[in-house]
Amino acid sequence: MSSASWPDEGGAPPPRGEDPPSTRVPRSRLTKVLLAIAAVIVLVTLAASLWTESLWFQSLGYSGMWWSRLRTQVFLFVVGGLVTAVPIAVSLWLAHRTRPLSVPMTAGEHALAQYRSAIEPFRRTTAIALPSVLGILGGLAAAAQWQTWKLWRNGSSTGVTDPEFGRDIGYYLFSLPWWSFVVGFLTVVAIATLLASLFTHYVYGGIVPPGRGRSTRAAFLHLAIIAAVLALLRAWSYILDAHGLTTREGEVLTGVGYTGAHAIVPTKYILAVAAAMCAGLFLASVRSRSWRLPVIAVGTLVVLSVVVGSIYPALVETYKVSPSRNSLEEPYLQRNIDATRDAYGVTDVKTSSYDAVSDVSSGQLREDADSIPGIRLLDPAVVSPTYQELQAQQPYYTFQDDLDVDRYEIDGDMVDVVVGARELDLDKVPSDRRDWVNDHTVYTHGYGLVMARGAQSRGGDPEWLSPTSEFGEYEPRIYFGEEMQHFSIVGQGDTSTPREVDRPTGGEESRYTYQGAGGVGIGSLARQTAYAITKRDVKFILSDAVGSDSRLLEHRTPKERVKRVAPWLTLDDDVYPTIVDGRIQWVVDGYTTSNDYPYSTAFSISGVQSGQVSSVQTQRSSSLVGDRINYMRNSVKATVDAYDGTVRLYKWDEEDPIVDAWDKAFPGLLKSTESISGELMSHLRYPEDIFRMQRAVLADYHVTAASDFRAGQDRWRVPEDPSRGDDGVAQPPYFLSLAMPDQRQPVWSLTSTYIPRGTRNVMAGYLSADGDAGSAAGKPASGYGQLRLLSVPRDTTVPGVGQVQNNIVSSTSTTGSGTQTLTDYLNNANRGESQVHFGNQLALPVGEGFLHVEPIYISSASGTSYPQLRIVVATFAGRVAWGQSLDGALDELFGGDAGVGEGGGGGGDEPPAEPEEPAEPKNLTADEKKLRAAISGMEQAYKEGQDALKKGDFAAYDKAQKELRKHLEDAAEAQPGGGSATLDEG
Repeated sequence: MSSASWPDEGGAPPPRGEDPPSTRVPRSRLTKVLLAIAAVIVLVTLAASLWTESLWFQSLGYSGMWWSRLRTQVFLFVVGGLVTAVPIAVSLWLAHRTRPLSVPMTAGEHALAQYRSAIEPFRRTTAIALPSVLGILGGLAAAAQWQTWKLWRNGSSTGVTDPEFGRDIGYYLFSLPWWSFVVGFLTVVAIATLLASLFTHYVYGGIVPPGRGRSTRAAFLHLAIIAAVLALLRAWSYILDAHGLTTREGEVLTGVGYTGAHAIVPTKYILAVAAAMCAGLFLASVRSRSWRLPVIAVGTLVVLSVVVGSIYPALVETYKVSPSRNSLEEPYLQRNIDATRDAYGVTDVKTSSYDAVSDVSSGQLREDADSIPGIRLLDPAVVSPTYQELQAQQPYYTFQDDLDVDRYEIDGDMVDVVVGARELDLDKVPSDRRDWVNDHTVYTHGYGLVMARGAQSRGGDPEWLSPTSEFGEYEPRIYFGEEMQHFSIVGQGDTSTPREVDRPTGGEESRYTYQGAGGVGIGSLARQTAYAITKRDVKFILSDAVGSDSRLLEHRTPKERVKRVAPWLTLDDDVYPTIVDGRIQWVVDGYTTSNDYPYSTAFSISGVQSGQVSSVQTQRSSSLVGDRINYMRNSVKATVDAYDGTVRLYKWDEEDPIVDAWDKAFPGLLKSTESISGELMSHLRYPEDIFRMQRAVLADYHVTAASDFRAGQDRWRVPEDPSRGDDGVAQPPYFLSLAMPDQRQPVWSLTSTYIPRGTRNVMAGYLSADGDAGSAAGKPASGYGQLRLLSVPRDTTVPGVGQVQNNIVSSTSTTGSGTQTLTDYLNNANRGESQVHFGNQLALPVGEGFLHVEPIYISSASGTSYPQLRIVVATFAGRVAWGQSLDGALDELFGGDAGVGEGGGGGGDEPPAEPEEPAEPKNLTADEKKLRAAISGMEQAYKEGQDALKKGDFAAYDKAQKELRKHLEDAAEAQPGGGSATLDEG
């Protein structure tokens, strides 16, 4: 056998417990100094990071939440580290302590003796370092599960019972994930401990392979206890695996099916019992010190797992279920349908049949005339370059690529508006003005919201609204926004001169000094030093821009701020700005999600957000699996103040058990719905991402009977976005005001269409969600969030959005008394010096059919280029009409009388006559272009003057006359040969 340590071969072993002499090379003093310096640097950096983090949360008033989370993570790190390190360290110590004392006799024992001699100088270090490193890794793994721990500690029952195991749904949402982690964690620890013990016992002779002698009783007992613990953990794991079958995905259903209930679940319990028996056999082997019982135990468990765990369920599936799948699995499929609809909040959708008409008659829209003014012609995904060109005012201001849709009360009516925040983009600052001072202390904020009416335009451009004129004075400065990726230092600094670039006016730039309480005060040298360390930037200490009243603004995007405060939330992709109580507030919708809701089908949240996933079929064909969820609730509404960065979280869904658990975990973090002001309530809306998820669910799960669901004859899909071409991305949902067939008045709604699964592009369904939260303080509107689903009978053929788009681009229809077809107009506009942009194709269930409206924009193909609304296309029952305004297109479509009344459709200012040519001839001279522009301006000014006279607004009339005079002078100068106009000033 082997011994603790060995002299030269043939010598006697040393007395027990003594270590052999070893030669140690003392560490140099320089090495110790460098290690000490490195340790100090690490500690100082860690301390600075923790302090600056605490200062950030303290500035928002959430330091209590942050410290609570940090304490939880530290607690889990310590427990996880100890649970990992202690068993391994104790096992290494025991294995060495109980080593046998013997003289090496065989060649193998001599080889082990030499190996022991080689590792002996490092044994003590290894016995400390290995458990410590693994303990740190285990601690980090445990700390990462702080959210699972919090939910387990604070979760409660839901009152809904699982039909298979009779457990409350709360067990699956809160307890099962935590216990699954615990079992998995302990299993890894047990395996690591077993391997470390086995290796040490073998090297020091406690364990001898079969046929080479007898292992020591101490070694056998040690390994048997670890193996028994491992077997018991496996038994526990089998039971949890059985419960985990409730979220297992099959070809048709998610959850426990017939085979699962009658074969897999029973075998899991059988295997659990077998694993527990194996634990007993491991302990029983200690007395005999024979490998026979452990081998029998492991072999029996392996055979049972193959025969009972795999072969038997396969036989049941093949010979029992497959021949009678429809009847046997119908009740389990019904569980899947009911659970999926409940998990995504679509149980209460109002479904009705909509037998859309296929003919067109005069006055057909008269009963739906109130819905027509809500047709938004301004496409927020198209007009961002227009906002940039006409409203940026300075090159370093920018707007989001996709603008936002909101609604405001204007002249007593709720009006849809397209909103863009004029934000700062450092990348657009001229390169010769880029340095540390300018980047972080001069260019600090954006300025103001830009708004335009969603259903109207003026000369092809948006009809702008002045927020100050319409809604009163407000704080326009945007220090916190979607483009704010950098940190800024604001405050007076060491100079009394304001340094921040402010109001975006022409000429000399105005300057401003931040007056708010946002950010972290960094007036003290200690704080400046801390941030210099965390930012790795010594200018925090050296720059004169940092003074006693300076404040640091960081983590400035709305989503980042909300995510840091509530990391357990999944946030909506669309963050939108609004004016509330004189301040710009960013509204962020937050979701509680889970992947543990029993029997519910899972979808990729990123796939749904991007439009790649819009049905069960597209989910299964997608490679997106890492972020799949099977439960979703819009449980939190959050706001971020654009001026001082204040974050407020409001508990929106009072029935969601997950948000209740987080509310208990962090008391005071969530404000009640009752604390939402009426003005803020009027701007809250039904969020897009949960609507996208619900429409993906309802593409299949609008079918509520299991027998019909399995037949699969009524599966739908969301059509591809016709404005993007054939790229596989689903058409986004659209906000617009409309009245569904069961509604008397239009409601601001989020809408989407369906087509059948397959190749046909005809209308199959239409989904809307009431998106208006009302304007009552603390109380959402009673109809908010109500889903309505129209199902088009299969024998009714109504063009889907793809067919409608095809009809538009190939239409031979003309408008007014003109002879130019729509196809010719689009072809002429899409070549040479101009380019066509197709806007959002909106569908409305009006006139007992489906009306499709699509604005079409034209921009220059080179030089100064931004889209302008030129024509509006309307289709109904396969017929296409177009004009320069929506009213004109509708009247053309419905035989001269759409029945919507004068001015009902908004749109352009020109009458619905022959549209102007989209692009000027290439051979026009500069004077000819100027003359055309002057004539167009005269027409516009004359019309504005006449309108002002009708209203008795003489100030506006005078302004229009001055514009008319200017255009007349421009026309005179541009006429062939030149000229001038002499006009009286009267």
